[in-house]
Amino acid sequence: MLGVCLLIAAVTYLLGSIPTGYLLVRLFRNEDIRSVGSGNIGATNVLRSGGKGLGAATFLLDMLKGFAAVWIGGLIGSWLIPDVPLRSVQALAALCAVLGHMFPIWLKFRGGKGVATGFGVFLFAAPWAALAAITVFIVVLFLSRFVSLASILGAACFPAFAYFLVTGSKPVFYVTVQCAVALLIIVKHHQNIRRLLAGTESRFGARKTA
Repeated sequence: MLGVCLLIAAVTYLLGSIPTGYLLVRLFRNEDIRSVGSGNIGATNVLRSGGKGLGAATFLLDMLKGFAAVWIGGLIGSWLIPDVPLRSVQALAALCAVLGHMFPIWLKFRGGKGVATGFGVFLFAAPWAALAAITVFIVVLFLSRFVSLASILGAACFPAFAYFLVTGSKPVFYVTVQCAVALLIIVKHHQNIRRLLAGTESRFGARKTA
């Protein structure tokens, strides 16, 4: 079983580590997104760098790679370790995909903040909770125009939404990973949190460091 879990972890980490924002900007604009704005490879920085279409594509592809990672991880688990709860296997895949996005081996472990990929993994594993969390994100963004604040609050709310909206068996590892991914996303926003507290965080639409 350990070997299969390591296989799932490796496959989903590598899938999550595909640096879509970096690749899109390099391909279509011949630029290194890490040298622009905040230096982050995620959708927000791609968007703020002037690439609206590329920003949307980055969010979509980051979300899809997270969604696909959980599907593939669950598929491997159902074939090779059918006695292990499927949700636990999917949780392992979700965690590794998000870690891959945040710490991609291809970019010296300097990746994104995991919002889109986190949404993708839980859109598959806990769809109603993920939709509720993205609703919080949209409402907070609309009211405050702070992408970082919307991301933090959306991530923070997700475990609670999952607790109430996910039906059926909820293995301990499944619940633990939900909390861990939410915490990872919040921690990756530590610089944004400092700027929010200092009143220097830029609002959505401003050409400033994210």
